[in-house]
Amino acid sequence: MTLALLQNIGFQEYLIIAVILLLLFGRRLPEVGRSLGKGIVEFKKGLRDVEEDVRRSETTSSQQQFSSPARPPLGPGGEERRVSSHDEVARSEPSAQ
Repeated sequence: MTLALLQNIGFQEYLIIAVILLLLFGRRLPEVGRSLGKGIVEFKKGLRDVEEDVRRSETTSSQQQFSSPARPPLGPGGEERRVSSHDEVARSEPSAQ
């Protein structure tokens, strides 16, 4: 939407904008351009780092998802114990049967 205003700008308008910028910034114009360029480079570098982090986390999560299947908890003797949703999850002492 904001770029829609720049569609009808011709050479004369660009020249007027350049003259206004030259009057406002004068000798500092190259310095302003340099700092603006550095800011854009830093922004792109940060964006690239974020993209790499997202890719890295996706690959590690997919590797973790398929590398080790879920195993049931082990009982007191080391044997696999099946747990249902009706069982108590944490018991402080084994029940005497």
